[in-house]
Amino acid sequence: MRIGIVSDTHDDLAAVEAAVALFEREGVDAVVHCGDFVAPFSVTPFDVGNGPDAGFDFYAVRGNNDGEWAVESTVDSFGTYLGEAGTLSFGGADDGDGAVDVAVVHGTSAVVVDALVDCGDYDYVFHGHTHAHGVEERGGTVRVNPGGLPIPVDGADDAFRVAVLDTADRDGGAAPDAVTHHVLDA
Repeated sequence: MRIGIVSDTHDDLAAVEAAVALFEREGVDAVVHCGDFVAPFSVTPFDVGNGPDAGFDFYAVRGNNDGEWAVESTVDSFGTYLGEAGTLSFGGADDGDGAVDVAVVHGTSAVVVDALVDCGDYDYVFHGHTHAHGVEERGGTVRVNPGGLPIPVDGADDAFRVAVLDTADRDGGAAPDAVTHHVLDA
């Protein structure tokens, strides 16, 4: 199973469209947005249809800049809105890869992100907020930040990035090498 991970798109339609196009080319089965769409119009490009032959499943959490509450109803019109944080389980016995348990949070609080990673309940913890991509394994859990739009903050990426997790590349457990970051022109 392939899972697209994106965050901090901040109403940049060109970035959103580039991410959707990459996820379609990569053949992802699901996309997880780690928050900060900002407004509902930047949610709708992720609605690419669903079902066995079309698009991907879509999940999202609320970011600290998602000021319009209609973001929730827009996501729910075609995907699943997880609120401030959520947990997901991907795959299972029928796909041969085994289930992958994921916690998703925007990442405004580094303490919360660290607690989710360190608790050991999840294979992966997805978050954004910092606009800095990264992958880190600790105690059998892999923290994944896909990055985000470049912003003028120390440590932020200088280009828009997203990530793809390929659960077939995990070799039975959580693996940092199963995550690939992609730089997108946006």
